[in-house]
Amino acid sequence: MSQISVQPVAYAVDGEPFEAQLVFDASSNVPRPGLLMAPNWMGVSQGALDIARQVAGHGYVVLVADLYGQRVRPRNGDEAGAAMMPLKNDRALLRKRMQAALEALQGQIGKAPIDADKLASFGFCFGGCCALELARAGAPLAAFVSFHGTLDTPEPADAKNIKGALLVLDGASDPLVPRDQLIDFAKEMTDAGVDWQLTSYGGAVHSFTDPNAQVAGKMQYDAKVARRAFQAMYDLLDERFGE
Repeated sequence: MSQISVQPVAYAVDGEPFEAQLVFDASSNVPRPGLLMAPNWMGVSQGALDIARQVAGHGYVVLVADLYGQRVRPRNGDEAGAAMMPLKNDRALLRKRMQAALEALQGQIGKAPIDADKLASFGFCFGGCCALELARAGAPLAAFVSFHGTLDTPEPADAKNIKGALLVLDGASDPLVPRDQLIDFAKEMTDAGVDWQLTSYGGAVHSFTDPNAQVAGKMQYDAKVARRAFQAMYDLLDERFGE
């Protein structure tokens, strides 16, 4: 029987305290792939931990990245937006915080049952953008997955740095991800020779994996699409990790 454990992982960025959460099945010591999860704009929230538990139950060790700092835990959309926008507007800082979170995950190798040769990243909404920026920064991971995230970047030439496979899972009716971003993303990745996939789910809007998203036509959970999207991620990870 699985025993999902959630453990805080403290680290620092520019002298400021950050605290991620490590989520894994503690009933087995068998090494398994390590995944860096970038949460949506609400940061390290209960919803993010629920997703991490779900993914950990499929045989992964998941570190939920803290992108805002230990003292910042948004309670509503206004606070989340205020925490997110400085990072959206400063991709170098965003990448720095993702890299710090990745190093925190790597620092758990030997302490938690993580296979050091099997690492990847995934994220949701703002976190999807973060996962893609980590890829563009050249992080040596096997795969990067974005769920209903924005695809734009101020440095499209950085796609040449990407080392792993990319998977973008998009809501075809998402009003928060302009459709021209899909075209630009495809060109960016194709020009750079990246191993990329983009699946656009008909009828799905923003936040289709979030059970708490209930704004019709804008941000809305879709159980069928969420199931398909997570399966697409697991299929890619199995392929990349040789399982």
